[in-house]
Amino acid sequence: MLIFIALLYFCLACSLIWLLVFPAGRASLLQLLGTLQRRLLWRAGTLQHAGTAAASAGWSGTRGQLRNWRKLLRRHWAFCAIGAPLILIPTLVALLLRKPDMLPDYEPVDTVVDAQVAALLKGEQLVPPAALPPIAFSTREVELVRPMLVNASRNWGLLHPEYSQRLLLAFKIMKEKYGYEMALLEGYRSPARQDALAQMGATVTNARAFQSWHQYGLAADCAFWHDGKLVISEKDPWAMRGYQLYGEVAESLGLTWGGRWTMMDFGHTELRLRGVMRR
Repeated sequence: MLIFIALLYFCLACSLIWLLVFPAGRASLLQLLGTLQRRLLWRAGTLQHAGTAAASAGWSGTRGQLRNWRKLLRRHWAFCAIGAPLILIPTLVALLLRKPDMLPDYEPVDTVVDAQVAALLKGEQLVPPAALPPIAFSTREVELVRPMLVNASRNWGLLHPEYSQRLLLAFKIMKEKYGYEMALLEGYRSPARQDALAQMGATVTNARAFQSWHQYGLAADCAFWHDGKLVISEKDPWAMRGYQLYGEVAESLGLTWGGRWTMMDFGHTELRLRGVMRR
């Protein structure tokens, strides 16, 4: 289907260039339209008295147009040789380099996960870490970075099982391999809370109710637990290094990391399952 669209675009672009640049093209089009009009009138009976002559003239006119086109191509062969690749090559490059998320389809393609990671996900069932004290989410430092966080849900049981296992595995790798202890800031988010956050402006979120994977238990915002407090701000070099590592680990587990978005959200990950979200 995409190849057909690309070829159609190529043909239309060439036709428009031919009509706009070459006067002979416009003359040929007018001549062709005149021929079609005469044929229609002849079929309707208006030109029945000159039937044979009109048909002969129409065929001669068509052959004349073909000869004119051949002359036109020979006369402007250099322009055609340069113009055709300029139109065709970008289209072919776009088709070859396209990615699934470039297409207007909100259902993502299933992510291929490393074989070793897939084996871990099918085997050991990881257990959520102990809950942090509520006061950790209500400090002034946390409130400045993440407003309304104190009322967020951190119930692992409300997360989709497949997503929660991948997220817990990311926590495990971050701690054992890099020495970062992760903390869940918010998992499932109700539609009402999503709308309330959206009303705070684009700096918080652009998504409204049911436009976020949080409403399906397939997204979470996370940060770091260090020296008895939450470290969220990317201005902390230690935390920023941790976010980069967290993004690498999350993507290796088949998760989408918010650190690659235009409005970067370094602590956000989500699992885009096919057939769940419809926009």
